[in-house]
Amino acid sequence: MSNGHKAGAGGNDAEEPATDVHVRVRGLKKQFGPKVVLDGVDLDVKRRSSLVIIGGSGTGKSVLIKCIIGLIRPDAGSVLIDGEDTARLKGRARERLMSRFGMLFQGAALFDSLPVWENVAFGLIQGRGMSRRKAREVAMEKLAQVGLPEEVGRLYPAELSGGMQKRVGLARAIAAQPEIILFDEPTTGLDPIMAAVIDGLITRTVREVGATAITITHDMQSVRRIADEVAMIHQGRIIWHGPIEQLDNSGNEYVDQFIHGRAEGPIGMAVKG
Repeated sequence: MSNGHKAGAGGNDAEEPATDVHVRVRGLKKQFGPKVVLDGVDLDVKRRSSLVIIGGSGTGKSVLIKCIIGLIRPDAGSVLIDGEDTARLKGRARERLMSRFGMLFQGAALFDSLPVWENVAFGLIQGRGMSRRKAREVAMEKLAQVGLPEEVGRLYPAELSGGMQKRVGLARAIAAQPEIILFDEPTTGLDPIMAAVIDGLITRTVREVGATAITITHDMQSVRRIADEVAMIHQGRIIWHGPIEQLDNSGNEYVDQFIHGRAEGPIGMAVKG
């Protein structure tokens, strides 16, 4: 691919075999009342790659990944995992497909009433029926994998710093060895050093698990550390998608303005207009 492309551009399907695409989004639409959030999103995510979705606040990043994982049902369009449309699945078939996902939520979203190890093991115990003893062993293993000592497993979320809570959230996201992991603003609220630590953990764990990763962020330093490919969403559509190596020479004025944080440009004009 010599240039970044708009998702859904002609010829894309012919260039890549379908088996290389793990997650395929087509024509995804979602609105809340009169507000259109997603307006026909097309996006392909390659297997075992790390895709980062960028875009300003309120552009639909979070809604998009929540549609992908099934937390929000789209108004139109499809989300296909290995060719299987998640929107049409129900009951056990949907549960089976969703068990292939892991997610790190923006605020870590830990259960305050449960100790750390139980937070990590929650999906194993409740979703997979694993014994508490075995689930605790897995939880401790995953905590070690994200650099947390065994004693942290006995603490409660309120006793942890923000960075440690992010690590626990990451351990929970990878506990069940998911095929696809979604990260919602994983470095928001962290200092630059801890953000770099979390980015390093994300990159390493995704590679170790062999998972496909989809991250949303507006932190450009994080983008450059963790992305294999980047897609930009603007006004409810993917307006550019390409390899990280082409980000600085995307040829797209919206991307150029966003990654350099310029006040003047087409995004600003759209807001003023």
